[in-house]
Amino acid sequence: MSFNAILTHDGSTALIKLEGELDALTAETFRREVERAAEAAAELLVLEMSELSYMSSAGLRGLVFARQKLADDVRIVLVGANDAIEQTIRLVGFHHSVDFSDAIPE
Repeated sequence: MSFNAILTHDGSTALIKLEGELDALTAETFRREVERAAEAAAELLVLEMSELSYMSSAGLRGLVFARQKLADDVRIVLVGANDAIEQTIRLVGFHHSVDFSDAIPE
């Protein structure tokens, strides 16, 4: 399956819409969008995951990269993560570094 990561900005909020499968073959695309969000000095990073069907360990490393790349006070919100992805994030303990939401924060 293909993968897309599309970055948009709304003021100090960066939103990356993720679609498809985030794995070792596609993780670099995600990292590039995170870098672009960090360069724009985003104060909130929203990862819209409702169309993300799968996340491998490489995808988890991408989330860790995002947390490290952004300033400590930047909040990361995962919107619409499916149960398997959310469970994986919780199992590795990364849920302490992100927030889960059903809707894009305003």
